[in-house]
Amino acid sequence: MNLTVVKNATCTFCGCVCDDIELHADGERITETKGACILGQAWFKNHTAERLYPDALIDGREATVDEAVEAAAEFLHAADMPLVYGLSNVTCEAQRQAVYLAELIGGVIDSHTSL
Repeated sequence: MNLTVVKNATCTFCGCVCDDIELHADGERITETKGACILGQAWFKNHTAERLYPDALIDGREATVDEAVEAAAEFLHAADMPLVYGLSNVTCEAQRQAVYLAELIGGVIDSHTSL
C-alpha cells in the first residue's frame, strides 16, 4: 500500500477556506487529516466521488427524483414550521434558493454552525 501525503491542502467545507491541512491517503481513501477541524475531518474522510447511494430515498426505500420531489412538497406543505438546515457545502446560488424556499413556505433557516 502506497501512502500519499498532501501538504497545504485547502478545505472548502464551511467557507473559512483553511489551507494548512495535511492529508494522508492510502490510495483509495483519506485516512488522516492533520490541522483540520472536526467539520473538515468529516468532510475529507467521508466525501467521496463514489456513487454509494441511489438518487433518492423515501422512508428508506429507493425512489425516483420525481417521487422524492413530490414527497418533499407534501412534507413541506404539511409542516407547521419547516426547517431549512445545513447549506454549508452548497453554492451561493443554492443558498439563495433555499432562503427563497424558506420564505415561501413560512419556514426558518439554520446552519451547521448552531452546533
